[in-house]
Amino acid sequence: MSTYRTQATRLTESLQLSLPPVAVAFADELPPTVLPYQDVAPAGCSFWQEAANRTFSTIAKDHELCAIGVHTHNLTGASAAQEVELQAVLEAMSGLDYVRAEEVAAIPVLQQQARHTVYGPLAEFPLTAAVVLLFAHAQQSLILTEAIARVDDGIPLAMGRPACAVVPQVMNRGQAAMSLGCCGARAYLDALSDDVAIWALPGEKLDAYCEQIGVLAKSNDILTVFHQRRRADVAAGARPTVQESLERLSG
Repeated sequence: MSTYRTQATRLTESLQLSLPPVAVAFADELPPTVLPYQDVAPAGCSFWQEAANRTFSTIAKDHELCAIGVHTHNLTGASAAQEVELQAVLEAMSGLDYVRAEEVAAIPVLQQQARHTVYGPLAEFPLTAAVVLLFAHAQQSLILTEAIARVDDGIPLAMGRPACAVVPQVMNRGQAAMSLGCCGARAYLDALSDDVAIWALPGEKLDAYCEQIGVLAKSNDILTVFHQRRRADVAAGARPTVQESLERLSG
C-alpha cells in the first residue's frame, strides 16, 4: 500500500530508525501473496525482528514454543499441549517470584481470535495493519512519547514482561504503548539491545502519529541546538537571556 510506504518513510526519517517499522495484522483468510512461515521460532516476539525484512503469516503451531505468546495472542488452533506448557512456565516463573497469580491475571490478552497472524515491513504490508512496531532508543522514545501524548490525549503506558503483551494491550485499548520487553525477548531479539525499547502503535491512528512525530522531531532538533549553544555560552561565562539564545539559532 502506497500510504504505508509513505508512513514508513516518514517514521524512519523523522525518528532516524535503525530498523524499519514492522506491521502486524490478524486474519482468517490470506491473500495468495502472503507466504506461510517455514522455520522454527523460539518465541513469538522473534517474528518481529524477522518481519523487518519480509512478510509472512503464522498459525498457532508456529508459536508453539512460546506458551506465553500463544496465551497473549489468544491464537486459535493451539494444541492441548499448549495449556500444559503454559501452566508449566507459569509455575516455574512463580517459583522464582518473577510473576505472581494476580500479575498473570492482569496480563493483556487479545480479545478477538484469528487463524493467522501476519508480520512484515510496514512499507510493503499487504493487509490493514492492526499494530505497527518500532524499535527505538531513548532519544527516539522522547519524541514518540511527546507525539503519542498529543494523539492519545495522555502519557503512553510503559509496560514490562511479557513483551508480547504490548500487542493485545494496544489492540484492546486503541492507544499506543511502550514495552521495555522482558528477559526472554531480550534474549531472542538481537534488535532489542540494552538501550532499545519497543513501541506499539494502533494502525488505525498511524496518520495522526506520523504527523505529530514529524512536527516534534523538527522541534526537538531545533531546541537541541538552542540548548547546546546556550550551554556553551554559559560555560564561557556569559549569562544569555532566552531571546539572546534564540537569536544565536540564526547565527
